[in-house]
Parts: sequence; C-alpha cells; structure tokens
Amino acid sequence: MREALSLAREAEGACEVPVGAVVVVDGRVIGRGRNSSVCTGDPTAHAEILALREAAAAAGNYRLEGATLFVTLEPCVMCAGALVTARVKRLVFGSRDLRFGGVRSKFRVADSELLNHRVEVVEGVLAADCVELMQRFFRERR
Repeated sequence: MREALSLAREAEGACEVPVGAVVVVDGRVIGRGRNSSVCTGDPTAHAEILALREAAAAAGNYRLEGATLFVTLEPCVMCAGALVTARVKRLVFGSRDLRFGGVRSKFRVADSELLNHRVEVVEGVLAADCVELMQRFFRERR
C-alpha cells in the first residue's frame, strides 16, 4: 500500500486525482498505475486499470489469478468489473469512495454472487494516509 500511496502522490503532482495502485503476485509487484485520465484524455486511465494492464502484459495473460491489487481508494464500478474480469484474487484498498465506490460504498461488484468470480476484499489499510491525501488534494482546489 505504501507504493500505491507513492504513486498517488505522483498523480497529485500531475494534477490528477491522487489514486495509486499496484498488482502483486507472489510478493512481487508486476503492475503499477496512477490516475492519468486528465493527462491522457482517457476516461479509462484509472490507476487500477493501468496497473492491471501492466500486470497482464508482464504475466502474458489477462487472467491474473492469485494476484492482489492494492489501491488507495475504493475502485469505481468500471475498475471493480475489471478486477472480476481479470480474476484478481484479492483487493486491498485504503479509503472508501462514498460518491462512486463500486466495491462497498455504492455497489458490491467485486464480490457479487451474480458474477462468476468473486474478489476477496480487504479495506481500511493505511486509511488515514489515503483519506488525508485525498482531502488535501480537494481542499487545495476549492
């Protein structure tokens, strides 16, 4: 999660919403991402999607069974769906996203009984650091 926080700070430095994500398999980081939607003009350039893309390229397979994704903010519905599609084993996130959360706050996409794969969800890891980063970012822009 500390590496995800570092990536979130990089995103903040680029005037992006400060979210960072890493994909870990067997204790090794194989994918990294930070929010990049503003810089790239790509609405799908969320930290989680970019980390999953890099991890899939490293693994040579879009299925990332056994992988854990660490992310500073609860994934949105798009990202939660990507976690299910990639067959990620576990999601660890820092703070909830009360406006757009697709895993706990608004929807429960990642571990829905309606889908063919369920992601194990762990929340609240380094939550205070993740919340502080997000609050500071938005406070400075108001």
